[in-house]
Amino acid sequence: MLEHGGRLRRAAAQFRIPLADWVDLSTGINPRPYPVPPLPTAAWHRLPEDDDGLEAAAAAYYGSAELLPVAGSQAAIQALPQLLPGERVALLQPGYAEHAHAWRDRRLRHCRNAADLEAAVDTSDIVLLIHPNNPTGLCFERDRLHDWHARLARRGGWLLVDEAFLDCAPDASLLPRAGAAGLVVLRSLGKFFGLAGARVGFVFAPRGLRDALAERLGPWALSGPARYAATAALADTAWQAATRHRLARDGERLQSLLAAHGLAGSQGPALFKWLCHPQAAALHQALAAQAILVRHFDAPASLRFGLPATETEWRRLGTALGGLHDLIRQG
Repeated sequence: MLEHGGRLRRAAAQFRIPLADWVDLSTGINPRPYPVPPLPTAAWHRLPEDDDGLEAAAAAYYGSAELLPVAGSQAAIQALPQLLPGERVALLQPGYAEHAHAWRDRRLRHCRNAADLEAAVDTSDIVLLIHPNNPTGLCFERDRLHDWHARLARRGGWLLVDEAFLDCAPDASLLPRAGAAGLVVLRSLGKFFGLAGARVGFVFAPRGLRDALAERLGPWALSGPARYAATAALADTAWQAATRHRLARDGERLQSLLAAHGLAGSQGPALFKWLCHPQAAALHQALAAQAILVRHFDAPASLRFGLPATETEWRRLGTALGGLHDLIRQG
């Protein structure tokens, strides 16, 4: 099993700090999740049915009906290598590690930047892109991605795009082309909606691939409660608009807070900020000793900060960073 953010119980045990005392900034998940309404008993009692309104709500929210609900995008990440042909797979490094892990039996080309990935398009069967990239926050112009898709599709190749963090910037999405040959787009309710525990995602792809994926995953890929919660969240346009506004504001606030304490140059979408620092490991430990959990990466040495949930958490982060100036200046 690969390492992920959100291992709060393990951190609490390691640092011997009660679980309730922690500020968890390690995941990039919206810290103020969608308020799911009370679930009807039938959601628990009956087998899930695919005509309950989830697909319609998702089609309206995403702007495309070329979709398949799955148990979080992780289910698709693990299954798609069994369904997509091609040996040569190009992807950005660093990136969400589950992608590289899922394709580990193919010929992987790890690209360090946009130029490397551009150079790999015409010699790859599959280009795998996390957009914006996690953890670096790297984004691409949509016209460039359209060009990559066209070049791959002409040769029977595929562009696979994980848009897990793109809900705050929907105009950058490739979903208007959903269903086109050679294009797969993954979306999830875990980040923007903050419903990671519900395990709800969607695969947008040509019908044949969706049918093959549905066959592989089997019936009832989503539980009844997950379907009910997702339908409510996808239909609540007022909450979505207010949340986009708040997250954009908080993302800017986080970047400014880091810069004010000597950690300038962070980048990333509204939900997280990432920065390289030679003392990343020491900073991670020092923050954890104050019950603030951020995500540490070894290569390159870097940290990813998610958003605090409350004013109290914002103050705790600012106070903690203020006590680390000597360590920060070593960068």
